Amino acid sequence: MVLSNRTMSGTFDDHATAQTTHHQGEIRYVGSREQGETVVTTHPGGERLTPERSLRIARHSPSGFAVGYRGSGPAQLALAVLLDYTDNAALAREHYQTFKDEVISHLEYGADGTWTLTDADIEHVLPDDVTPTA
Repeated sequence: MVLSNRTMSGTFDDHATAQTTHHQGEIRYVGSREQGETVVTTHPGGERLTPERSLRIARHSPSGFAVGYRGSGPAQLALAVLLDYTDNAALAREHYQTFKDEVISHLEYGADGTWTLTDADIEHVLPDDVTPTA
């Protein structure tokens, strides 16, 4: 699977082939709230994940991301994370609703005011033939 360290404003290929380029446990998305907005950063790298790229596929929540329920903000986040993680629009489009229902809708902010998604959380919803090799 191709891991993109770009922000969501990059380009994407609808027919990209998934390739593995990372080791399990390395990739995380960390969410926090800033001025009432859910802010997501990618780690390693610390780049901010934005909804722009995912909005070109589905316009669930132009106002931003959310977690903890099965609504438009979590749908936009699920699509954005899968696009960033796989760099494959077709794969992200196919699996983001399941990812929202099984993972994003269950995220909660911890005592430190953040939540974290790992590559294992993401791999849970992807087909076995696109899981990364260690």
